[in-house]
Amino acid sequence: MFSSREKFERRRTRNRTALRKKSHGQPRLSIHRSSRHIYAQIIDDKAGLTLAFASTLESDFRSAGKTGADVSAAAIIGKKVAERAAEKGVKNVVFDRGGFVFHGRVKALADAAREAGLEF
Repeated sequence: MFSSREKFERRRTRNRTALRKKSHGQPRLSIHRSSRHIYAQIIDDKAGLTLAFASTLESDFRSAGKTGADVSAAAIIGKKVAERAAEKGVKNVVFDRGGFVFHGRVKALADAAREAGLEF
């Protein structure tokens, strides 16, 4: 049997391989979630640069007294990263969920980013 970490790594590898095949040079919206926070960044793999980022660790988010471990926080971060990407002129991305299942906070972040103007 595989441990939960091994399953996660297998999902991550499978997802990233599929993304490389269909990205055609588009930047990717990469997310990471922990038990307390959620992070999102838009990465240009060709140039090796992070174009935009947002997380629940930012001072304005933390000063509001909110926790990063719920769906509403993920939606706020999705909207924020989409707005920052629009400032940089990025509209089309591929969604890199890593090894995380597209459910809950991951889905909320993706839906909020789509509503704020990102296309994927």
